[in-house]
Amino acid sequence: MKKHHWHRLTVEEAASHLQADLEAGLSATEVERRLKQHGPNALTEKKQRSPAQMFLDQFRDFMILVLLAAALIAGLIGEASDTLAIVVIVVLNAVIGFVQEYRAEKAMALLRQLAAQQALVVRDGQARQLPAAELVPGDLVLLEAGQIVPADLRLIEAARLRVAEAALTGESVAVDKHSSALEDAQLPLGDRANLAFKGTSVSTGRGRGLVTATGMATELGAIADLLQRQQEVRTPLQKRLTVFGKKLALAVLAVCAVVFAVGLLRGEEPLLMLLTAISLAVAAIPEALPAVVTISLALGARKLVGQNALIRKLPAVETLGSVTRICSDKTGTLTLNRMQLEQVYSAGRLSRPQQLDPVTQADLLRALALSNDAREDGAGQWLGDPTEIALVAAAKARGFDKTALLADWPRVAELPFDAERKCMTTIHRSPDGRLVSYTKGASDLLLERSVQLADGAPLDRARAEQVNARLSGEGLRTLALALRWWTELPEPLTAETVETGLGLLGLVGLLDPPREEAREAVRLCQSAGIEPIMITGDHPLTAVSIARRLGLLAAAETADRAGAVLSGRELATLTDEELESRVERVRVYARVAPQQKLRIVKALQRQGQFVAMTGDGVNDAPALKAADIGIAMGITGTDVSKESADMVLLDDNFATIVKAVKEGRRVYDNIRKFIQYTMTSNSGEIWTLFLAPFLGLPIPLLPIHILWINLVTDGLPGLALAAEPAEPGLMARPPRPPGESVFARGLGGHILWVGLLMGAVTLLTQAGCLRAGCDHWQTLVFTVLCLSQMGHVLAIRSQRQSLFQQGLLGNKPLVGAFVLTFVLQMATIYVPALNPVFKTEPLTAVELAIALALSSVVFVAVEIEKFIKRRRPAI
Repeated sequence: MKKHHWHRLTVEEAASHLQADLEAGLSATEVERRLKQHGPNALTEKKQRSPAQMFLDQFRDFMILVLLAAALIAGLIGEASDTLAIVVIVVLNAVIGFVQEYRAEKAMALLRQLAAQQALVVRDGQARQLPAAELVPGDLVLLEAGQIVPADLRLIEAARLRVAEAALTGESVAVDKHSSALEDAQLPLGDRANLAFKGTSVSTGRGRGLVTATGMATELGAIADLLQRQQEVRTPLQKRLTVFGKKLALAVLAVCAVVFAVGLLRGEEPLLMLLTAISLAVAAIPEALPAVVTISLALGARKLVGQNALIRKLPAVETLGSVTRICSDKTGTLTLNRMQLEQVYSAGRLSRPQQLDPVTQADLLRALALSNDAREDGAGQWLGDPTEIALVAAAKARGFDKTALLADWPRVAELPFDAERKCMTTIHRSPDGRLVSYTKGASDLLLERSVQLADGAPLDRARAEQVNARLSGEGLRTLALALRWWTELPEPLTAETVETGLGLLGLVGLLDPPREEAREAVRLCQSAGIEPIMITGDHPLTAVSIARRLGLLAAAETADRAGAVLSGRELATLTDEELESRVERVRVYARVAPQQKLRIVKALQRQGQFVAMTGDGVNDAPALKAADIGIAMGITGTDVSKESADMVLLDDNFATIVKAVKEGRRVYDNIRKFIQYTMTSNSGEIWTLFLAPFLGLPIPLLPIHILWINLVTDGLPGLALAAEPAEPGLMARPPRPPGESVFARGLGGHILWVGLLMGAVTLLTQAGCLRAGCDHWQTLVFTVLCLSQMGHVLAIRSQRQSLFQQGLLGNKPLVGAFVLTFVLQMATIYVPALNPVFKTEPLTAVELAIALALSSVVFVAVEIEKFIKRRRPAI
């Protein structure tokens, strides 16, 4: 029998299929036979890569291979410092990548820890404590409060049994269990109330169940299998830098070959041209790029910790800036994760709880407080069922404190809540000596058992049923409260004698309300071109109600349920192609299963979307791992979900995701600025060396000049760009298109024309000096090219704002790097001991002034470019 049919069988039918004894359990001989057939009740792992293999895999990236080649070349020409710097950067990145992957592999180990270590089993007529791994299908298991369910079970007995299944199904409230058969074959896991699942925990009550599945055949095992089959998703930045590295390497090799060949044709010394070409190759490869990326991501991650977002994998910071869809859980992320009384129907009218009259509606408020098992912990906090806590809190807000009331209205008897009756009753002695029973439970049930209103007035049953339907239609969890007065304690004290002939006090509607900050966060997402999507295990009506309040659903979408809302049951009937055709329109998914969350993420990705997925349960782990960025809950999240995620929300707040998206966009902007800066600088050097022979000029720079410029300009100034603040209007832009090149939006053109301008100014300096007979021409060329790059780095701090609008001190690390680079360049000119090393000569004051004026041309030109951009609409 397939496991998803167990809930349809009666207890006797289940026992027959499993060949199990409902009283004595299995025999030792039968257990041994079944253990050989089904294997141990444990989650199995696929063969994992060894730590050494994981470390070596970090060096397979093309950009890393190019950098290693550059290190080798630098070593061959005697530049040991460059070789050491490149190798250190590459190894550092490999270590970081290794640590991230190694931690991710721990997710499966944590999943195994969810399995119960021990189980109470009946075998050969005797109850015994056994390792859970020894369970087999057909075993008779006993459940008690506080236990972890050791295997998938078909319950055959349930006494006030409630099981917390949030980790598996996403259902925020513990589920009341029973043993009756259910008819619907397509019920989602959260509604299969006669089953208990491996890895969930018993909240209250006790029960007995027959094992229907063990190990990897359980629902938890299915999730483990999904988790192991998911591959790590490469981030947008990794994809872009791979393409960038390949193209750059080919371009640099081609240019260096041309420079070498043209130099030979002009009669230059072969050794000099070889060293020049190799030096140019080393300079053209931005070996600081991985370090800048790592530092940018690390600074972003450090900033996000202060905003309650813990980054587990550094590339996730940048990935956030590419997100186009955020698939968010409802409970605790978009909502407060606590029930709250929203509506009350009493005395013939519907009102808010704060509008209840403590005098005329005292009986209702007293019932909210007294027909309630919530208890105080001594520190002013209430413990118990979230619904009951909400009711007792609402009563206290109107002056009816449960603790104080019990002194005057002591509880003398009770009929505890039962899933079959769907209600509970407490009996209290009033100050005048009479007895009153307060009954609280399912609205439809108590409406049937009420014969009048609590004050003796006639009950308008039709009106009450209409209000109940309205509250339910708004996604509220509805309950009814009723009372009955007694002269003495009824005998016998049973539901049949106590919970009949009731006087209706009223109906209440409860909801886990949306976070106030989540509304603004949703609006900000939508203005930034990011569509938030709710994926929840809760009922569709509840999900739609919350989505409407948050602004996830417009009025038209709420009416068009078929387009914007999809239930797990409906999703199960769709093929992958049908889901892909609808996935762009759906904003709310309700009552979804773990496999369906994964299907949703993959369907969005196939549509070209970059998906962020939030989750807190074991059931979310496969989808978290498959998403472009997985976001786990720090407060309610399981260890499995956290280990599978790229980021952890320390406050479980959707608004924190939006802050993280903004930070991700800032980080990517700054990485692009570094690429813009370093590649423009390299372009200027390439144009200078490439064009000089065609213009009849001697080689402008020596290899030592090229390597020095590369060292001082690509180093600290480039790294300081990582600290650049976010530009205005960052969250008013749409997300970057998923396939967008790193050179998009004018970056490639900027690199070409500014690099060409930089080369032109440098060559003009060379030609002018040679014509004027200046003996210091090479030193002057060397200085102009170096300082032109410094002017450029100041100008590109913003893509649109002028440096003077930003303020020179807006990025103090960059100002410090600028000053240090200028001082170092002056040292190569004016420190006598360095002149022989760098083949330089001191410049006169006039020559230095000319160099400063010429090197400012690039800064002025880029500021003019930004002025023109400001005159046009932003892209």
